Amino acid sequence: MAIQREVGRANRYPEFLPTRLPAVIADRLGVSPDQVVVGSGATGVAMQILHTLAGPGSGWGSGWGSGFGPGSDSGSGSGSGSGSGFGSGSGSGSGSRFGSRSGFGSRSGSGSEMVLGMPTFDGYPIMAGMVGVDVVGVPLDKAGEQDLRAMSRAITSRTRLIVLCRPHNPTGTLIPERDLRRFLRTVPTHIPVILDEAYVEFLPAADRIDPRTLLSRHPNLLILRTFSKAYGLAGLRIGYALGNTALIPRVRRIQLPFGVPTFATAAVTACYAAEPELAVRVARITEERDSLREALRCTGINVPPSFANFLYLPGPRVATALRRAGIAAKAYADGSARIAVGDVDAGRAVLDAVRAVARTESR
Repeated sequence: MAIQREVGRANRYPEFLPTRLPAVIADRLGVSPDQVVVGSGATGVAMQILHTLAGPGSGWGSGWGSGFGPGSDSGSGSGSGSGSGFGSGSGSGSGSRFGSRSGFGSRSGSGSEMVLGMPTFDGYPIMAGMVGVDVVGVPLDKAGEQDLRAMSRAITSRTRLIVLCRPHNPTGTLIPERDLRRFLRTVPTHIPVILDEAYVEFLPAADRIDPRTLLSRHPNLLILRTFSKAYGLAGLRIGYALGNTALIPRVRRIQLPFGVPTFATAAVTACYAAEPELAVRVARITEERDSLREALRCTGINVPPSFANFLYLPGPRVATALRRAGIAAKAYADGSARIAVGDVDAGRAVLDAVRAVARTESR
């Protein structure tokens, strides 16, 4: 209904640059509108961040954050930090079934690097290539989690951006709050960090972190969110980032004029008004997710705990089995797959497909 009411105004241009939608989001989250940038889905906002803060010639270099907070690193050398808990010792990424270090990364020759856990959302390496940023992919650990120790060690003088996902895509695993805070303290403050929270609505309340607290303590942090997942508005392309007032104006420099449709504000306002319905929908999805995970583990597939609306199924023949069964899934080079959580019947179809693999391998 909210969008239908806007159809009659479809002949009119939206705002030249969006102000109403950032204000609605800011009011909901208790931040200033100056701390919000909106765009064409989380992917569109991420692209703005890469262009303005990480890409060659962006002009965003060492020193901008030197005045932020006590104990900040001005950017020389590694950001591992003595005594941080992440700067020493060996990481667990090597030998992980989620990939080897030699299998990740891309080189553009620009000298600018982006550090992130791999595998991850496919869009990040693609966007990095588009803006000429080299990808430093740090393999996930054996539990399918982002290896924060190894990521900290990967930070160099060439690092222009770090990406963390919470929950992680594609494994659904979650960085504990204490580990996240510890990691952020190891990052030099001139290096922006994207905290991708595309699936934050699927987290239990106890695992959510107030963005105001994080932003007040980490001025180089950008929290990325979307209305495409739990809210179900993927086709409307509405995403946003929260950040410090020193970062957000920079990201807004390439805001596309007339780029946010008029109905976006109405749609977001309606979503916020329907939070009870969202809670019911999320509860139904997470209940089916947990049930399906346990059933899959009984087949011998070591599915990691997921805090999103999908499950990651590691195994060399899983993706092939799902494809042959006519099940749409995201396939990975090692044969693993990520599946979206559907209804009970969809879950049964997945189980039937992977049981066939288990029977074949047991012979």
